[in-house]
Amino acid sequence: MDAFWIIVTGSLVAMCCSLLGCFLILRRMAMVGDAISHAVLPGIVLAFLFSGTREVWSMLLGAATLGVACTFLIEFLHKKARVQSDASIGVTFTWLFALGIILISVYAGKVDLDQDCVLYGEIAYVPLDVWFTESGQSLGPRTVWLMSGVFLLILTFVTLFYRQLYLTSFDPAFAVAIGVSTSVWYYLLMGAVSLTTVAAFESVGAILVVAFLVGPPATAYLLTDDLKKMLLISSGLGVVASFLGFYLALWLDGSVAGAISVIIGLEFLLAFVLSPSHGLISRNRKLSKVASA
Repeated sequence: MDAFWIIVTGSLVAMCCSLLGCFLILRRMAMVGDAISHAVLPGIVLAFLFSGTREVWSMLLGAATLGVACTFLIEFLHKKARVQSDASIGVTFTWLFALGIILISVYAGKVDLDQDCVLYGEIAYVPLDVWFTESGQSLGPRTVWLMSGVFLLILTFVTLFYRQLYLTSFDPAFAVAIGVSTSVWYYLLMGAVSLTTVAAFESVGAILVVAFLVGPPATAYLLTDDLKKMLLISSGLGVVASFLGFYLALWLDGSVAGAISVIIGLEFLLAFVLSPSHGLISRNRKLSKVASA
């Protein structure tokens, strides 16, 4: 039963991250998830300083607040300071991460802050945190309920506002011309990314969240030119990676998150080589035909 809950948790996180990661790939902002994973550190420290407790929910609230603030800073530097988007991401997350380290060393150097629960969660521990009713009935791991709720929110968001997300990702100029605010939809998308990444940190860890945000969408991008198909393929690849990665970790007696990330990398490698339209082999064949003609 533990295997079932671990695979379900990985699949839920994979689908949430994959749906949003497709739009990040199209906007060339794939590393926003990595930026948020580093930028939340000062939020964890500030949450402790204001609340005086290391309770997990206060840590997550502080992390989520700084995650959203990180996206605002990235856009501010990109738009107002005219810095390239990748440079604005790098500047923002390094600055906020360094600020978090300073806050810990100055104000919380002797306190065992639970930043590990937010940044370096372990998916193998998911079955241990079970939600019990007052009558003592087990409802399953809390993380599964949390990520199920997040998945429903993300799925509803993408389904209801697909047109706006599509337009602002592919053709921002046309979106502005017909009255669609690119800034509003940027912040809504980044808010959804922050919610997903912070919610998943405790259960699967930052590395796996970033892997899910980038890997399956990038693989799907090589396999199709249709956004709807890209969303479906990306989600499916994430679920397959969760399933195969768990059993790979079981076989190797190693890290589940690491094994899932390896499967994600292998999926991308296979698509890079074998994709019918954008794969290395197909491109070489096209070049050979052109040269021979």
